[in-house]
Amino acid sequence: MNTFGRQFRITTFGESHGRAIGVTIDGCPAGVPFSLEKIQEELDRRKPGQSKITTQRKEADSVEVLSGVFEDVTTGTPIALLIWNQDQRSKDYSHIKDVFRPSHADYTYHTKYGVRDYRGGGRSSARETAARVAAGAVAKQFLEAMGISFHAYVSEVGDIKVSEDYSTLDFSEIEKNIVRCPDAAKAEQMIELIDQVRKDRDTIGGIVSCVVSGVPAGLGEPVFDRLNAELGKAMLSINACKGFEYGSGFAGTKLRGSQHNDAFYTEVDGTIRTKTNLSGGIQGGISNGEDIYFKTAFKPVATIMVDQDSIDKEGNEAVVSGKGRHDPCVVPRAVPIVEAMAALTIADMMIRANSNRLDQLK
Repeated sequence: MNTFGRQFRITTFGESHGRAIGVTIDGCPAGVPFSLEKIQEELDRRKPGQSKITTQRKEADSVEVLSGVFEDVTTGTPIALLIWNQDQRSKDYSHIKDVFRPSHADYTYHTKYGVRDYRGGGRSSARETAARVAAGAVAKQFLEAMGISFHAYVSEVGDIKVSEDYSTLDFSEIEKNIVRCPDAAKAEQMIELIDQVRKDRDTIGGIVSCVVSGVPAGLGEPVFDRLNAELGKAMLSINACKGFEYGSGFAGTKLRGSQHNDAFYTEVDGTIRTKTNLSGGIQGGISNGEDIYFKTAFKPVATIMVDQDSIDKEGNEAVVSGKGRHDPCVVPRAVPIVEAMAALTIADMMIRANSNRLDQLK
């Protein structure tokens, strides 16, 4: 399906080398302040060609609003956003018309549909995520009024990583370097590594971490639509994503219960808090009011600028040559995508939560 969410719901459309990509947003409440500039700011963080360590495809990614907004507020009707494609080079992909690139979606799309758009991967291209970022920017504006904020950042590239304790990091540093890392010294090392990998005509993977602050307790729908499960689905739907963990994640398996449990206490104003947050802000699939934090792992980009063995659609041996413009590492541009999918998930859960209790409905 091309639709995400239940109450705050988006549907994206378009292909990498088609005329345009876009998104419709259904279920956004009326009266939400709508800033086109804020949407464009998010798209600019994701767009290609922004630095030496990203693809050099040049797309302005200028967004147009087709419906659902009047006098700078949402009307409650479907919001339609459109982004025109302007810098396609379809000829760069003619050599893979009949062959399958290793670790791409070529073979699986061909098997599923019997036909595939080989120009940049068509619908399977990460180009589609621009539409998600646009929709996520609307969700952010909806949640901003409730005091909910999102800070995603590159926490690891290859074997270079920042502190696991996000409270020691300066989030104001994230947008000050091209790799979007909150540790300036580590950022320089990451940039150097990515640039060397690019010169080697290869690619490398990394991890994007995200902290969501201000989420109230009570979001999440047991048993199957747990908040952590919905966030996991959102992140794993992003191109090149290979893993998701929240809170203590896999490292928590090495602890004892006495070390891992988050003890409750009451603040002076009566707010219930936990002394630690190894739960990652989610317990029993429901938010507990603490920061929600998680990691999303991204694989090395599958297109590399060297010859690789493969087969064609007839099953014959073939050699695939890397061509075109591609990211040597996706994580710098994945940061706004992670934030967008987190915002869409929280927005959907926020609206769903308001229908759980009779006193809230009244």
